[in-house]
This record gives sequence, structure tokens and C-alpha cells, in this order.
Amino acid sequence: MFRALRWLLKAALVFVAVTVLWVGLYRFVPPPFTFTMLGDVVGGRGVTKDWMSLSQMDPDMARAAIAGEDARFCEHHGFDFNAIASAAYRNAKGGRIRGGSTISQQTAKNAFLFQGGGYVRKAAEAYFTVLIEALWGKRRIMEVYLNIAETGIGTYGANAGAMRYFHHDASRLSPTEAARIAAVLPLPKKREAVSPDGFVRRHGNRIARYVGAVRRQGLDACVR
Repeated sequence: MFRALRWLLKAALVFVAVTVLWVGLYRFVPPPFTFTMLGDVVGGRGVTKDWMSLSQMDPDMARAAIAGEDARFCEHHGFDFNAIASAAYRNAKGGRIRGGSTISQQTAKNAFLFQGGGYVRKAAEAYFTVLIEALWGKRRIMEVYLNIAETGIGTYGANAGAMRYFHHDASRLSPTEAARIAAVLPLPKKREAVSPDGFVRRHGNRIARYVGAVRRQGLDACVR
């Protein structure tokens, strides 16, 4: 019994040490590959990505991500419990399914875990969210998010998305272009930023209107 407990304790300590080093490394080094990218390679779709630092990227891209995905990004510490509760209420009422995940949670999932999964994966996501909030800070979280999030089938990051959809890099994006990329983020394999229609067009237009508000209200202060 005690031998098993000692083994479990050692395994837990090794897990913590390895994951802390892993997260710490990505504080300075761009994540070279993700499990989602691996899925695209296995599926024969290939991967297109082109890392761009947040300081080079048009500031409206981060503002559009905040407007579309996580308005309280600069205020919370990884989890927005109000958004989670609101999403649960809407889902229970039969509205459009929403997860309530923050940009921090999505970054933790994209960088270190696989898509889908059940409670074990969600628990791991929460663990990595705490780590990146503690070891990276908001600016690095946004930088990694905007470089590894899917922006189309086999396309990763805002810069690769800008090249795919608008034929120029992400250093110069109009609010509308940034908003269209942000509108694709929740369902990148089903949405297109060029000539969008239906929900994607409405959602993109709504985000574009909010980009200026994010700047004026200082909701992007933590990533400037």
C-alpha cells in the first residue's frame, strides 16, 4: 500500500516537473507543433503556419480576438466563471451551443492537448491554463494563441490566415479583416473569412464594430 502511494507521489512529481519545464520552454520558444496540426498531417491536409510576434502583428487582431472570444481576457486569471455560467444557461435553454472557454483555456488546449475528449482532458486543460497564466502572462498567451489557433483547414495562426484570405501578412489588417479571421476561430474547418455568409458574416460584422470599443475601453491593455 505504502509502496503504491510512494510510486504515485513520484509519478505526480515527475508529471509536474515535466509539464512546468514544458510550459516554461514555450514562454520563450514558439510551439513547433501541436496535436491538432498532427491530426491534419495524418489526415493528409498538410499544415500552413507562419509565426509572427505580437509586436509585429496589427493590434486590431488581438482586439478582434478579445471582442469575439473573451471580452474579459485582461481581467480574469484564466477562467471566466460568469461566461461559463452564461454558456451553461444558454445551452440548457436550447440556444446556440457555447463552451464559455477563455482565450487562456483555448491556448492551453491548443498548445499542449488534443481536441475533444472528456473530463480528463478538461481537467488537464484547467491545469495547463493555471500554468500558462502563472508562467507566461497575458501578452504571451495572446501571442501563442494568435499563432497556433486554427484559422482554416490546415491553416494555423492569424498571419497564415491573413495570407490565405487577404494575400498580405497580419502586420497590416483592417478592423474588418481582423474581425473576419476572429469570426472563423470557433469553427475554422467550417468557416471561411473570404466572402462569408450567414452567421459568419453577421458575427464578423459584429466583431468589427466592437474592435474600436475594445481599444477605447482599454480591454486590450494587457497585450499592448
